[in-house]
Amino acid sequence: MSARRVRPSCYISVDIEADGPIPGPYSMLSLGAAVAGTHDERGFVAADPERQTFYRELRPVSEDFVPEALAVSGLDRARLAVEGAEPSVALAEFSAWAVEASAGAQPVMCGYPASYDWTFLYWYLIRFTGASPFGHSGCLDLKTLYATKARLPLRAVAKGTMPRELLSRRRHTHHALDDAMEQADLLANLMAWPGPGTPS
Repeated sequence: MSARRVRPSCYISVDIEADGPIPGPYSMLSLGAAVAGTHDERGFVAADPERQTFYRELRPVSEDFVPEALAVSGLDRARLAVEGAEPSVALAEFSAWAVEASAGAQPVMCGYPASYDWTFLYWYLIRFTGASPFGHSGCLDLKTLYATKARLPLRAVAKGTMPRELLSRRRHTHHALDDAMEQADLLANLMAWPGPGTPS
């Protein structure tokens, strides 16, 4: 029996800023993405996260928001209500960008942690475009990846507990594109990391 051909994955680091805990009642206000690298049967090849990027600020979809969540991003909801992109337009543009940036590979969203960003991203993609370039499960959580490589329980993991050489030199600014590029660095470092106590 011949070996099954492995279709490459293109890892796209995604970060979103939102004004509440869940999509629908609350809004995704900005979306940043950066190509982090490709992965096939030969291994992972990192990309320069500044080379292929996407960023949009979006019009809110509801009147409700959590002030503490909004304060994290520093975005102005009143401005976005006037100047923000229509979600249907922004998400269609994002989908087209993700497919083109993947260049024939399967796009995989990655984030740290991915759960919050994926929830908003997937809901918005299905709600406003009817489809997701990532399918329903093309999502890689960098927190889980680190926990597995470090042989730690997931709840024991925080960026502050990671070896410094794994972390990006970029600042975490809560600007969606900045943080997407920071996460791309983390993914590349994790992919190359042999694990704790192993000479690199």
